[in-house]
Amino acid sequence: MSEEKKSALPAWEQRFRAARVSLPDWAEDAPDRALYVSNATGTYEVYAWDRATGTHRRVTDRPNGTTDAELSPDGDWVWWFDDHDGDEFGIWRRQPFAGGPDEEAVPGLAPSYSAGLALGRDGTVVVGRSTDEDGTTLHLRRPGAAEPVEIYRHEEYGGVGDLSHDATLLAIDHTEHGDAMHSAIRVLRLTGDGVETVAELDEVTGRDEPRGVTCLGFAPVEGDTRLLVAHQRTGRWEPMIWDVATGAETALPLRDEQGRELPGDVSAQWRPGAAELLVEHEYEARSELFTYTLADGRLTRLETPRGTVGGATARPDGTVEYLWSSAAEPSAVRSTAGAVVLRAPGPVPPGSVPVEDVWVDGPGGRVHALVQRPRTAGPGPYPTVFEIHGGPTHHDSDSFAAGPAAWLDHGFAVVRVNYRGSTGYGQAWTDALHERVGLIELEDIAAVREWALSSGLADPRRLVLTGGSWGGYLTLLGLGVQPDSWSLGVAAVPVADYHTAYADEMEALKSLDRTLFGGTPEEVPERFTASSPLTYVEQVRVPVYISAGVNDPRCPIRQIDNYVERLEQLGKTHEVYRFDAGHGSLVVEERIKQLRLEIDFVRRHLGVPGGSSGGAG
Repeated sequence: MSEEKKSALPAWEQRFRAARVSLPDWAEDAPDRALYVSNATGTYEVYAWDRATGTHRRVTDRPNGTTDAELSPDGDWVWWFDDHDGDEFGIWRRQPFAGGPDEEAVPGLAPSYSAGLALGRDGTVVVGRSTDEDGTTLHLRRPGAAEPVEIYRHEEYGGVGDLSHDATLLAIDHTEHGDAMHSAIRVLRLTGDGVETVAELDEVTGRDEPRGVTCLGFAPVEGDTRLLVAHQRTGRWEPMIWDVATGAETALPLRDEQGRELPGDVSAQWRPGAAELLVEHEYEARSELFTYTLADGRLTRLETPRGTVGGATARPDGTVEYLWSSAAEPSAVRSTAGAVVLRAPGPVPPGSVPVEDVWVDGPGGRVHALVQRPRTAGPGPYPTVFEIHGGPTHHDSDSFAAGPAAWLDHGFAVVRVNYRGSTGYGQAWTDALHERVGLIELEDIAAVREWALSSGLADPRRLVLTGGSWGGYLTLLGLGVQPDSWSLGVAAVPVADYHTAYADEMEALKSLDRTLFGGTPEEVPERFTASSPLTYVEQVRVPVYISAGVNDPRCPIRQIDNYVERLEQLGKTHEVYRFDAGHGSLVVEERIKQLRLEIDFVRRHLGVPGGSSGGAG
């Protein structure tokens, strides 16, 4: 489609069709060689960027897109994960950075779900795999070896953490203790084709209050045995340094220039040379960046606009590049030097409406919601979309999103709720999601719904509950558990029948479900039944729209078909759209088609007019 034709489209379509780029990832020993993901051709694919020459090259070209890729430390090879039509089950392939034929990267490994990848400077490779039959396995291939060697196996989920700079140490994140919400770390020394355990950091086993730890990366210095770790010892995520050779731990007292401790969750990464850290601070749906100097403990804020940093990387020249956006302004890759480093080709998509922060008292504490009001629809009350985020261990933020912006263009207010289970509000808020799965989140959503009505924001006759993945699950569950609260439901790639979903889903999600519910469906069937949308389908009173990926390993198609079949038996008004991909689509036209169908369904059943065709751009 020509740029002239694109500019004549409604603003919501322009946002989806506009090219986007991810934060570039660069080769550690060849920083002018970088990778990023872009939808410039209409499908999200991997691109190689030679920064020295300014050339960009598409690496992958597949009908359903590609997003998982990594550069070798020398920048000579692009590794990318080859699955089948979005089913996330596949193998690693590699291609020369300058272009050429793809080859199987580690012959001898059968297809699997990915459990991480680590590439050493000397050619050492560690591949993490996950399958229903084997659980988690890690495989080591040393330089010159014909076949990889299995060095780790466990039925519970785990994965590759990081290789040390000299490829002698390997950190593993694992959940051998059976708690998928709180991982532990094991460090192995790689000896020839074998391994030996060097150190363990487990703050779950035998603890009344489990605390997770996770690997953030070894120091990028030859022979350095310091590992940067994120921990939850203080009830939130924050970093520390652990010397795996001596066992010494170094706390990082992160206080701003006024001496105040940073609230919210904090992560970090090594800056080149390992004398400083790049600190990423996430609090109340927004984020910011700091530099932390290890010698004197000084924390210095880096100037970034108010909004959300979607990733950051410290370059060897001392600058920091980061992907930034806000709800009102589209994303771009920026630098602390003041320039836009990488912007997608073509016109910048239309902006949208800023978010308002709303805090509501809920049964488990104050609930944070992000609210947007349609710009051209008068004072309200408005038809309102409650768009519920997935995860559940995720959160909505003040960042640019084409979906909510489309509803705003059509005259709807948009409310997004960071319910219990969401990240970014401390460990207790995230860990509250146990046993009464789904029902807890709905209590928080209900509290925000009452605020939306009492404040005059929302029209009680035109309330839409919608979401994708876990948000789609909460949509279907909410329509049955709260049948008088909603006018319509729109669920994308949802859990609909929890017993069948558990049987068919990928092993990593089985582990999470066992943690959330306290067992398997055979061990605690009443909990799975109480949290399953299928249990409440007879109580659904409003029209339901469902979209599903036929290759989805996370919310598999059979359990959705079970729910739809029951809707049909009961004579409930519903529409279903099945698409040939996995847990969502990487094809822009398919995404537009899905949202167009959703908007059309809502407008037909609510009697809402077409709204603005030009939007708020």
